[in-house]
Amino acid sequence: MQPVQPVGVFDSGVGGLTVALEISRQLPAETIVYYGDTAHVPYGSRTVEELIFFADTITRFLVEQGAKAIVDACNTTSAVALPYLKQKYNVPIIGVIEPGVKEALKATRNGRIGVIATEATIASRAHEKAVQAHAADVQVFGRACPKLVPLVEAGKVSGPEVEGAVREYVEPLVNAGIDTLILGCTHYPFLAPVIQEVTGPGVILVDPAAATVRELKEVLASAGGLRGAHGSKAHSFYVSGDPQTFYMVGMQLVGWPELKGTRKLYLLGE
Repeated sequence: MQPVQPVGVFDSGVGGLTVALEISRQLPAETIVYYGDTAHVPYGSRTVEELIFFADTITRFLVEQGAKAIVDACNTTSAVALPYLKQKYNVPIIGVIEPGVKEALKATRNGRIGVIATEATIASRAHEKAVQAHAADVQVFGRACPKLVPLVEAGKVSGPEVEGAVREYVEPLVNAGIDTLILGCTHYPFLAPVIQEVTGPGVILVDPAAATVRELKEVLASAGGLRGAHGSKAHSFYVSGDPQTFYMVGMQLVGWPELKGTRKLYLLGE
């Protein structure tokens, strides 16, 4: 691992930009190579076999780009494909589920944690299994939210349609008595103000991005791979779908001018 190598990040679409943004905050010297599989978003209704194939193909591309470490910024593929990826590739690969669970366990006061995520993530019970591995007495209440990713991918992060969808998914969890809610999809932090309005101030929202990047920092530091404060760098963005749509929505959500250079690169088969 060389410090000048980039960090790879991938997601089904714009959601992983929440993690990329956090990398730029915590590790401002690092270069990011990002891949958004926008031609196949949303991932929530995909089969496990499809998800592993998508994640494998994207990871191979990021390794070919020289990534020194890769963040699987998609909860859905983190839930079902991460063990396979870690076994196959000789680079550190970090998922977003375990860091989010650890943060939630620190935050909960009554031992009742909610999770909102895609259908595939909820079906995998990945968050529940991770919680039970650390604290068997903590209860997990999961809720699949199929409407939310398409809303964010369309740039809709507020308004009646968004509020209605959030209420549909989140109110049952609040009624179940949760005091902590894991945003179990990297698209969901873009909806955090609406989600918090529905939950009320008594529920702590956990965005796994910060904890995930802290883990990335530890991995890079232990391998001597942290980039110094000096040197030129330029992030690279690739998508499998329409780059202009990704740029427009991404600019609305995170405001990175570099997104204008997003390139279309279709890696995957149907």
